[in-house]
Amino acid sequence: MKLAHLPLRVSIGAYFLDSGLGKRNLEGTAAEGMHGMAVAAMPQLGQLEPARFAKLLAYSEIALGAALVAPFVPAPLVGLGLTAFGVGLVQLYLKTPGMRRPGGIRPTQQGTGLAKDVWLVGAGLTMVLEGLSHGRRRR
Repeated sequence: MKLAHLPLRVSIGAYFLDSGLGKRNLEGTAAEGMHGMAVAAMPQLGQLEPARFAKLLAYSEIALGAALVAPFVPAPLVGLGLTAFGVGLVQLYLKTPGMRRPGGIRPTQQGTGLAKDVWLVGAGLTMVLEGLSHGRRRR
């Protein structure tokens, strides 16, 4: 891990670890609510039971968080994971009614929490692009 990536990876990784650990035991209406919101954005997730979806989401967040803080996981690889997760959250923002102001992409007050996830996409792409260009020499 490059020293310059340390603040980014540790801060985002700790957030994902905490989020995933907090979702491990979601059941009932909490799991159903999270599942329902995800299904509205990605209908194919409707094939999963709400409790199973919550577990898969929790363990995905834990795995991504651990990969971010692990110094031996290459930046391009962890960046791809972060980008994919961020794109899913941005899709959730774009497809969930009431998250955006009419006629645009600017968030409503309720949408601000999801709109901020675009930063995850930017951070992930930065790690991917920096990692891919790291070995190239300037001419």
